[in-house]
Amino acid sequence: MNDLVRQHTALGDSDLEWLHLLVSEWQLLSDLSFADLVLWVPTRDGTRYVSVAQMRPNTGPTSYQDDMVGHLVPRGRRPMLDAAHDEGRIVREGDPEWREEVPVRVESIPVRREGRVLGVIARNTNLLTVRTPSRLELTYLQSASDLAQMIAAGSFPFPDQQVDMDASPRVGDGLIRLDADGLVQYASPNALSAYHRLGLAADLVGHHLGKTTAELAPSRGPVDEALAKVASGWAPREFEIESDDGVIQLRAIPLKPKGTRVGSLVLLRDVTELRRRERELITKDATIREIHHRVKNNLQTVAALLRLQARRIDSDKGREALEEAVRRVGSIAIVHETLSQNLDERVEFDEIADRVLAMVAEISPGKVTGRRTGRFGILDAEVATPLSMVLTEVLQNALEHGFREGDRGTVEVSAVRGGTTKQTRLLVTVQDDGIGLPPGFDPQRSGNLGLQIVRTLVEGELGGTFDMIPAPDRGTQVILDIPIRAH
Repeated sequence: MNDLVRQHTALGDSDLEWLHLLVSEWQLLSDLSFADLVLWVPTRDGTRYVSVAQMRPNTGPTSYQDDMVGHLVPRGRRPMLDAAHDEGRIVREGDPEWREEVPVRVESIPVRREGRVLGVIARNTNLLTVRTPSRLELTYLQSASDLAQMIAAGSFPFPDQQVDMDASPRVGDGLIRLDADGLVQYASPNALSAYHRLGLAADLVGHHLGKTTAELAPSRGPVDEALAKVASGWAPREFEIESDDGVIQLRAIPLKPKGTRVGSLVLLRDVTELRRRERELITKDATIREIHHRVKNNLQTVAALLRLQARRIDSDKGREALEEAVRRVGSIAIVHETLSQNLDERVEFDEIADRVLAMVAEISPGKVTGRRTGRFGILDAEVATPLSMVLTEVLQNALEHGFREGDRGTVEVSAVRGGTTKQTRLLVTVQDDGIGLPPGFDPQRSGNLGLQIVRTLVEGELGGTFDMIPAPDRGTQVILDIPIRAH
């Protein structure tokens, strides 16, 4: 819609925002009208109309099998569009049109904002299945007529209320029509079932919806008065009420077709099972985070025990081996600590890489500095855990074997994500400016325990590749190429 409006029309950003707000709400008008809606906007030169949006009803057959968005119609071809736009009124006169042997009633509703007509909604009703309307259908049509008049007057949609249409109740979920005093004139079967779920034993018609709703909700003191007012439909609001037996989501829409409130629509949906599943997921997430927290604590305990043991060993090689083990355990603990703070099994790995870099740099304080460039981004836990160990081993190897005692230098970790939507890869490069590799060194065969761990984790668990080559200028470059899942 943005492209069509900016390409063909003279509407500004504020007008376009109003059209977006209208389109986010007009499924309601389409369902209540049992009709297709097409939004036509006059072109910049005023000689044509361009269709910028379309909506089909969930409550009846469509009038348009084809997509109408992007079509251009010259002025004069559809007189009802011209009349609605020029006169700023709803135009209903005219005989039904026949489209592929289907009679279609066409109406035009001007879209007004701050006194100006921005465009026209063509409302097209398929008359092939017309029959004597039921009480529900009559209520729908009257409510649709009220909303259409509000659109023509510029009082609908409500600019101060942003609605998430995916989460809000729809017409078919349940509908209640109130009069100006908040008394129920009509309640659809689904709406009545929802209130029965809350504990209502009687019918709703003739009762004050706000008071009835407040009585069914658990007692909350002064909140009851606010709930009663909101449920009476005095203002556009969304809210939920919960009893021991169910949870109902409601949306109130005041109806002011001629500027004066004549009643309200209340859309409602039984979300009892949805909220129950959400609570189960919250409980599950909390349990998973607690498990990660306990694993992190246990790993830190293991690291502390290894550290104590290292202090009691006289052998320098034994002490160094235990200190390496402490850093390996610590890198895994960092991942679990991060996972314990998240709602899913994914982590922002940049923070982990920085902490691993700082932890490993402690073995060479003041001599070699470390830095990171690029972004690892969000990684799954099954990738983050082995990758943190790999990074620990590579950095530890660079600091221990890439520099002589007293040397100063730099170790840089860079990360680049790339690839296609189907196959994303993470390229990690660890480069130092130290003494370089010894003659005849083969990273696939040679190396200490740390490099054996790196090869096993990268090729076995991560399904990637590992290489160690001389750096372009001086030092050593370690390259890791790992497939990851795009987020």
